[in-house]
Amino acid sequence: MDNSPTSLFESYEQDFQTIISSIRQKVEVEAVTQTGEQRKATLRFVEMELDEADEMISQMEVEIQGMPQSIKSKYQTRAKSSKAELQKWKKQAKDLHLSGARQELFAGRSNAAAADDPYADDEVRSQRTRLLQGNQSLADSTRRLEDSQRIALETEGIGADILTTLRQQRGQIENARDQLQQADGSIDRASGTLKGMIRRMYQQKIVTGAIITVLVLLILIILWEKLT
Repeated sequence: MDNSPTSLFESYEQDFQTIISSIRQKVEVEAVTQTGEQRKATLRFVEMELDEADEMISQMEVEIQGMPQSIKSKYQTRAKSSKAELQKWKKQAKDLHLSGARQELFAGRSNAAAADDPYADDEVRSQRTRLLQGNQSLADSTRRLEDSQRIALETEGIGADILTTLRQQRGQIENARDQLQQADGSIDRASGTLKGMIRRMYQQKIVTGAIITVLVLLILIILWEKLT
């Protein structure tokens, strides 16, 4: 069993992505081709999966609180990205709900108008086409906005990684400076010791020279006395 501080986060994140893949399939493939009760049933399943995904993000945020500070910012960014992705799918599911409700309301009115005016069918179709085009434009704008938000979150994550790297490099530089100062102190102490040894050596040379001089003088005195 993996006991690393990020193992549970990774597991919840993987479950989250699995749920999102299921939501994507239902929203982008199934619901857009369905109508009536079939679409409503699909969207009910989507709502249940959105709640499950929300719970996965809550668990991810709980796991982040127990992580070491050195890696916490990286996983906070990943959790924010997942939360932004979840909000995107919540928005799309809501748009599908509203679109279905408008279509049902519009279809009801169209049927009533068609019963009263047999020439209203073309106008109804034209209005419906414009409405669908407006919905598509709104969906495209929402998608572009979500892409921009995703890019901003990714940029924020990169910036956090850069700041972490800079802090680590600053610590390394400060450690190197401390070691250099310690080396300077050691060199100063060694230099003082060497100077003391040289000074003692000169003193010993002077004492030795004095002794030799005295001995020579004594020998000369003894020889002079013997010769005289």
